Amino acid sequence: MKVLVVGNGGREHALAWKLGQSPKVDKVFVAPGNAGTAQDAENIDLAATDIPGLIQFAKEQLIDLTVIGPEAPLVAGLADAMDAEGLKVFGPSQAAAELEGSKVFCKNLLHTANIPTASYQTFRNGEDAERYIKDRYAEPNEPVHVVVKADGLAAGKGVIVCDTREEALEAIDRIASRREFGEAGNELIIEEKLIGPEASVLAITDGETILTLPAAQDHKPAHDGDTGPNTGGMGAYCPTPVVDEDLMTKIEADVLVPVVHAMKRARRPFKGILYAGLMLTPAGPKVLEFNVRFGDPECQPLLMRLKSDLFEVLEAAADGRLGEIGPLEWDERPCTCVVMASDGYPGDYDKGREISGLANADALEDVKVFHAGTELSEGQVVTNGGRVLGVTAIGNTISQAKLNAYSGVKEIRWRGAWCRKDISDKALASS
Repeated sequence: MKVLVVGNGGREHALAWKLGQSPKVDKVFVAPGNAGTAQDAENIDLAATDIPGLIQFAKEQLIDLTVIGPEAPLVAGLADAMDAEGLKVFGPSQAAAELEGSKVFCKNLLHTANIPTASYQTFRNGEDAERYIKDRYAEPNEPVHVVVKADGLAAGKGVIVCDTREEALEAIDRIASRREFGEAGNELIIEEKLIGPEASVLAITDGETILTLPAAQDHKPAHDGDTGPNTGGMGAYCPTPVVDEDLMTKIEADVLVPVVHAMKRARRPFKGILYAGLMLTPAGPKVLEFNVRFGDPECQPLLMRLKSDLFEVLEAAADGRLGEIGPLEWDERPCTCVVMASDGYPGDYDKGREISGLANADALEDVKVFHAGTELSEGQVVTNGGRVLGVTAIGNTISQAKLNAYSGVKEIRWRGAWCRKDISDKALASS
C-alpha cells in the first residue's frame, strides 16, 4: 500500500513515522514534508493547499490512502476534492471542518446540542465588541475575566485570555482593527474565562463509531508556569492523570457522542479526528474548542505510545467500517513531548539557522525527535519555522519520560533555540 501524508509539521512527521511501521504499507510520501520526514518517508514538493497538484500526484502514484494533517487544507475542501475523484482519504469534509474553521459555528452548534461550554457572545465588528465590554464592565478597574477569540483559523494563536478591561479592549483591537490574525478576525467571540485544568481528548470516528484515544495535556502559553502569549503548543504529555476512567466516560457521553450526532443532524457527517479541547471545571468538563485533526504536539506522544497498526485504523475510518476495529493497544508507559522553538516565537523569528546534535538525541533510548519547522539546505538541517522540533520520549514514569525528553533537548543546538522547562510538571503535581 502507498500512503500520502499532507502537511509539514511535527504532527505529519509522527503520522508518517507511525504509518511507515505498518506491515501493509510499502511507501509513505509527505507533501511538502520537512527534514525529518525526508528521513522516515519521501518528501514531495507540493504545498498542503495545492489541491489540484495533490490530486494529480495521488492518481499518478496510485495512492491507496491520503491522510490530511493540518486544518487549512481540510477547511479548503481537500478531502471533498479527493473523494470526488475516487481517492480514499482520511479527514473530514469541508462542511464538517467548519467545526474548527469557524469558532462561531462551533459555539452555536454546541449551544444547540446542549454540549457544555462557556457562555459567549459573537460580534461582526470591533466597535460592537468594544461597546459590549464597556457597557458590561462600566468600572475601568474592575476585573474582566474573559477570553477574546478570532473566529477563523489562526494557527492556534487567535485566542487572547484577559483579566482586565484594558486587556479585553486591547485584544479586540488586535483582532478586529489591527487584523493581527488576518481574515480570521472577520468575526470574534467574547466568552467567559473558565477555571480548571485543561485536557485534550481526541477520538477517531467514521461518523458512526467513535474510538477515543487516551487523554493528553497540551501547554499553549509560551513560557513556564503557563505565562506569556498563546502558541501552537509548547509541549504535551500522555496520558494525563487529571482524566480518569470515570471522567473519560462522562466526556464521551456528554461531549463526543453528542457532537457526532449534532454534525449528522446538521448534514455535515464527520469522518476523521475529533479533538475536544476541554476545561475541567468544578461543574464538569466544558468544551473550549473543537479541532478536526490530530493536535500538534499531542499527536507525537499519542502515536509514540500506540501499538496498534495506525494504517488499519485510519483506512477503516475512511471506509466507514471503524466498528470492525477492536480496542486499540497502547504502551502503558507515559510519554512527554517538549517543543523546541526559535527565538522570537510566537512573534517574528529568523529561519535558516543550522541545527546540530540531532543524531545524538535520536540515539538516546526511548527518544524520538519529530521535526516541525525544519528543512534541508545543502545537506544540512536548518530551522524553517517557529516551532522547530518536538523531542518526544517514553519512560516508566512521567518523571522518567520528562527526564528522557529533556536529555534529548540537551543534545540539540542552534542559535536562539529555547523551550519551556516544565512540560509534564502538571502531571507530577496531580499524581
